[in-house]
Amino acid sequence: MSLVEPHGGHGLLELLLEGDALAAELARAASLPKVRVSSREKGDIIMLGIGGFTPLDGFMSHADWIGVCDGMKLANGLFWPIPITLSTDPATAGTIKIGGDIALTDPDNGEILATMRVTEKYAIDKAHECATVFKTTDAKHPGVKLVMEQGDINLAGPIKVLSQGDFPQKYGDLFMSPRQTREQFEALGWSKVAAFQTRNPMHRSHEYLAKIAIETCDGVLIHSLLGNLKPGDIPAEVRAKAIGTLTENYFVKKTVIQAGYPLDMRYAGPREALLHALFRQNYGCSHQIVGRDHAGVGSYYGPFDAHHIFDTIPEDALQTQPLKIDIAFWCYKCGGMASGRTCPHTDADRLQVSGTQLRKSLSEGSDVPPEFSRPEVLAILREYYATLAEK
Repeated sequence: MSLVEPHGGHGLLELLLEGDALAAELARAASLPKVRVSSREKGDIIMLGIGGFTPLDGFMSHADWIGVCDGMKLANGLFWPIPITLSTDPATAGTIKIGGDIALTDPDNGEILATMRVTEKYAIDKAHECATVFKTTDAKHPGVKLVMEQGDINLAGPIKVLSQGDFPQKYGDLFMSPRQTREQFEALGWSKVAAFQTRNPMHRSHEYLAKIAIETCDGVLIHSLLGNLKPGDIPAEVRAKAIGTLTENYFVKKTVIQAGYPLDMRYAGPREALLHALFRQNYGCSHQIVGRDHAGVGSYYGPFDAHHIFDTIPEDALQTQPLKIDIAFWCYKCGGMASGRTCPHTDADRLQVSGTQLRKSLSEGSDVPPEFSRPEVLAILREYYATLAEK
């Protein structure tokens, strides 16, 4: 058995230049017009560079944008659930020529991240993108807020990626490309690999979901988001330490790989679950664990909308398939973790486990029962929250 093919069926498309080609393009980029990108766009550029967004070769055209918003497919018919676009303000766009090249710079330090051949400039209906992708135009939704605040003109065209930003230096071996995860899976003899998406430290419910997957797959990729989150979420460095401690103490060796990827959260719920499955296919994962309220925020999505959306896409849209798992909880009568599919008891017997509840308890200094989170994990998280209290 071999790993699933990258999306599109033609191998990984990695846009990151190296060696002499990188040096030459960096020298050329220095004299090009500069466009500073957003944090979200920076993450997208790096994903394009490492092959995570295979087979995209750059930022989407107007035809692609329409196709993705209205039908979850590119203009060429290939499945794609969320627009990958670059925007700027009208004044900057007015100085850029169609067919010309620009340099895309880091929002934090101005470093040149990529060069781009601009093939199209176009305006979009931002409210339409929000209504189709996020299922809401409520400005309180963090994804909607970002779209509505972005520039009014989108720039389309292929890019050459010149930097991975600060991700390799900041996260070291945790930051892995699709090529690297595929090499690790092959070295371990894995072909059936489940991805576990997380933007939180893993509590007992998460641990339970991962172990369910290990029962039927060769291993699990615990794939942690390294880009920007919403206020109150736990930073990636703390999360990675907590997850590493959990896997070291409570998982069989060589059944788990922890890695991180450079995107910001879009909080697009069901559509983001599909994007997660798409790029996990590029990382070599045959399955993706989809639990309760995957990639959701607030009460914008039903708890199992991300389950249902996989039933609405064409059978051949993705090779990576969902592992749909019910709400997990600690059942005092069962004497362990269970789900709605396995536990016959009532809510009165159950301790619901959620990341939101865990963060609230920790930030308030409240007791957290051992059925909720492992003590080694809690120690790391309490240390983090203690540093916040000192500020």
